[in-house]
Parts: sequence; C-alpha cells; structure tokens
Amino acid sequence: MNRSPQATQANANPRKYICVGDPRTLPGDIDPDSIIVVDTSVAVVDELSEANVDGVWIARDQLPQLSELRGIAQSGLMLRDMPEGVALLDSDIRLLWGNRRLIEWAGRKDTDITGMNFYELLSNPEIMGPDFCPFHTALATGEESNSTLHTDQNRYFQVHAAPLVQPSHSRQLIVTVSDITEEILQQQKLEAIHKAGRELADLRPTEIFMMEVDERIELLKENIRHYLSDLLNFEVIEIRLLEHATGNLVPLLSVGIDQDAADRQLFAHPHGNGVTGYVAASGSPYVCQDVENDPLFIPGVVTSRSSITAPLILHDQVLGTINVESPESNAFGDSDLQFLEIFARDVAFALNTLELLVAQKANTAQQSCDAIHSAVAMPVDEILNDAVNVMEDYIGHSPEVVERLQRILQNARDIKHTIQQVGQKMTPLEAVPVGIESSQHAGLRGKRILVVDADEPVREDAHRLLERYGCVVETAHKGDEAVWMVRNSGAAGRYDVIISDIRLPDYSGYQLMLRLGDLMEHVPMVLMTGFGYDPGHSIVKARQAGLPPKCVLSKPFRLDQLIDVIKTRLEVGGAAESESAAPTNE
Repeated sequence: MNRSPQATQANANPRKYICVGDPRTLPGDIDPDSIIVVDTSVAVVDELSEANVDGVWIARDQLPQLSELRGIAQSGLMLRDMPEGVALLDSDIRLLWGNRRLIEWAGRKDTDITGMNFYELLSNPEIMGPDFCPFHTALATGEESNSTLHTDQNRYFQVHAAPLVQPSHSRQLIVTVSDITEEILQQQKLEAIHKAGRELADLRPTEIFMMEVDERIELLKENIRHYLSDLLNFEVIEIRLLEHATGNLVPLLSVGIDQDAADRQLFAHPHGNGVTGYVAASGSPYVCQDVENDPLFIPGVVTSRSSITAPLILHDQVLGTINVESPESNAFGDSDLQFLEIFARDVAFALNTLELLVAQKANTAQQSCDAIHSAVAMPVDEILNDAVNVMEDYIGHSPEVVERLQRILQNARDIKHTIQQVGQKMTPLEAVPVGIESSQHAGLRGKRILVVDADEPVREDAHRLLERYGCVVETAHKGDEAVWMVRNSGAAGRYDVIISDIRLPDYSGYQLMLRLGDLMEHVPMVLMTGFGYDPGHSIVKARQAGLPPKCVLSKPFRLDQLIDVIKTRLEVGGAAESESAAPTNE
C-alpha cells in the first residue's frame, strides 16, 4: 500500500496529548499510546517542550474551583503587569517566561526572550554580589539567593532567585528583579559628600606651615564651591557666618548671587531678614518651593524660583547658614535637603578645624613671643634700674652722659615694645582665645605699670600676667629705684599704675607713696602685702594720705584680683585727673 509523504511524516512523528489526571476521562478515539500522563498541572510545563504535543487534557476531578481559576487568571495578569521584573528560568538559566517590566528594562519589547540566557537578556551586567553566582547557588542548595547587577547603562538591579522544585520535573527558578538604581546612586552620592566633607579642610602639615590664614580660608571657600557645584549641582550658592556678639550674618562665599544681594546686611532674626535670617535664628532648615508665594523669601538672584537654606551647626551652636537657589519652582526634593544638611555639617566642622588651626598657630606664636619676652624682660629691667641709678649721679654734672643714659633707657624700652608688637602681629585678635584678648580688658592696652618688689618671682609674675593684655610693665627692686624710674620717665613715659610691696628693702610702701607725691600731682598707687598684719601701719597711713580703699592687693594674688585692682586704680586716677583739669569758679 502506497502512503503519501504527509502520512509517512505523521507516522514518523505521532501527535501526543498530555493528560492531567485519569486517562480514562479522555475521548475514546484518542490512541492510548499517544497519551502522556502527569499528576499535576505544574508538570505540564516540562512536557510542553515537546514539539509534537497537540493538546492538554485536564480531568474534571483535577480542575480547580471556579474561584481558583479566576485567581489563577488574575495572578497571571498581576505577574505580567507587576512594577517589578519577574522571570521563570530553567536549570540552564534560560528564560521560560518573563513579564512586561523585565522585557522593558532589558529593552527587548519586540524580541522573543524565550530561551535567552538571563545575563544575556540584560547585556551581561557586572555581578556585584554579595552572591556572585546567585542562580547556581539557588539551584544547588535549594535556598534563596540575592545579588546586585550593574549594567553598562549605569543601572542597578537587585535579583532574588527562589528555587521551584517538583519531584516529577526539572528544577526551575522564580526570579524577581528590582530596579535599585536611584537607591545606589543616592548612596554613592552620600559617600561622595562624606568624602568631600573630610577633604574640605584636610591640609597636609607642609600646607599648614606654608599657608597664611587668609590663604587657608580661600582654599576652604574654593573647596566648598567646587563640591556644591560639581557634586551637588548647585549653581547659586551663598554662605554666611554668624557674629554672635552682634547677630550679623557676614558673607563668606557667594556664587551666582547678585552683588546687591551679596552685600545685603542680614541678621539672625526670624522677621525682616529673609529665609537666611530665619534659619540662623531658629537653627532649622527651610525649603522654599515657590519664592513668589513665600513671605520669608528675599531673592539672591532675580531668576530664583525655589531655594533651600540649612544652618551650619556645631555642638548645638549655629555658626552660620548655607543657601542654594534654583531658577525652577519645586526644584528641590527631600534628598537635596538631606544632602545639603550633611554637607552643611561638614562645612561647620571644616570651619571649626580652620579656626582651631588658626588658634593653634596663634598660640604657638604667642608662646614663642612670651618665651622671648620673659627671657628679655627682667634683664631689660636691670638695665633700666642701673641706668637711672647712674643718671642720678650725673644729673647736673655731665649732660652728655645723662643724654646717653637716656638713650639707653629708650632703647631698652624699645626692645620690649618691639617684641610685643611682633607677638601681636603673629597672633591676630580673632585667633586669640576668649579671655586673653577681649573688649572687656581693652582698657589695659598700652597702660604703663611699675611694679616695686624685692621678690623676683613677683616681678616675673607681673610681666607674665599683665603683658598678655598689652600692658607695658617695668619693675624695680626697692623704693629708691622706683623714685628714679618715675623721675626719669618723662611726661610721655609716665606710669598709669604703680604697684608696691608695703615692705621694701629701703623703706615702706607708704613712704614710697609720699616720695612719689613730690614728683607727681596724683600718685596712682596700689599697695600689696603678704602679711595678715601690717606692723608699720603702712596701709592705714596710705589710706589717710589718699590711697583708695580698693587699691590694696594681697599676695599671692590671682590674675582676676590683679586685673580688678588695676582697673579700679585707673578709674580713680582718671576721675582725679578730670577734677583737677576742670575749671574753678572764683
């Protein structure tokens, strides 16, 4: 019997049917030899790989309930339209099925992805871990596995592989894919900001040694501008520092700001000082999404439409503000605010570091000058004492010798004055710690103080304690030296305060006061004693002769006591001079 080619091919490849459940439920005209029996609907997937399968038969008792069928249909639709990627992989990591989102992320909308290797689907991305073989791990261990993939389009995907194991068919994987690009980029940006913050004031020892204060400030400003512009993409930037004494917000850095706005005077006050004043006063950040409808906003640029302002805070103290603006409304989101706050904290730390460096350099310079001055002060005083002593013998006898001795006196005083000036230049006012140089003690600067005491440590302490406030200190061992010092000081070099021990090698402090009264109209006397009892009643007699009540100092004295007594003496002396200078009515 002759067979047609079609018939021959049909016999060579007989059609098959997959039956789920009892095969006796199949129609009777189906050849039993062409039936493939499986026990579950899931097992059908493996058998469908056969090219000559004609259909699938599910016995009635194997059919799920109608509600379950609806659930299955809905689940399929949900998987297809999920916002996350979903795929079914075989044991060779090839796709059996993928949903729309995965196909969209892979850029293969018009491509049949069935049978494609999963890594090939995403253009062979870099596997970043933690598991560098997530699919093989899941297949080999039967446990779930995770990893992160990085594509050449700079996108990041997190994959979660879960094994789907059935005893009667091959192993498969259910893979979910999440796009974590934004999260990773945010994390990378945060790390870059932290790194930038560490580098803001990161100076090498050689740089610290070679750079002046102004140069370091300029470097810090340039680093801030660079990171805000290049890292955070902020083009309009303003940083102001708060003067706590006045509340004034002083401009430190302005980029893209109109000159009038940069020169505008602002104070740390919530009203009338724009967003910057409000932030400085409250210590809280402020986001302005629409400048035209924000009553606080004062524009730094005419084209500004939104802004963020964050405080510079260190140890709960507001140091200043940092403000950025955009020509677009609603330009800043939560992440921008987070980034600016982090960077503002780093700027505050950098400013503090810079201030500490300046203070440390000033302190070192001050210590060096103090050491030189301490070494010179006492020998210079000895020169002064000897010079005035010799002058007493030559006055009226040798004018040329007296003139030369006067030049020695002036040169010796100039040496001390020069050292003080150098120290002041090396330690600028803003770098000296509070209490060392402040407006509270500004009245002491330039005041001439004569200290008379036989005890050398007392004379040394007078230099050490008073010269830090700008006082000009000279000392004498005994009463006669003090008289000679006053007599040869001249009108320009007269002493503002004379501090004497009540017991001197030659006579008492009270007797010194009387002798000085012959040379001075008002004797700016302060007496000091180390005794609980005054055997010569010098203090009582001095008070009867006009010594003010608060112009007595007990040894050993504290710095604050010394300063208070000197201030009192200066005030009393100033009042006495005013009275003597006032015209009298006759």
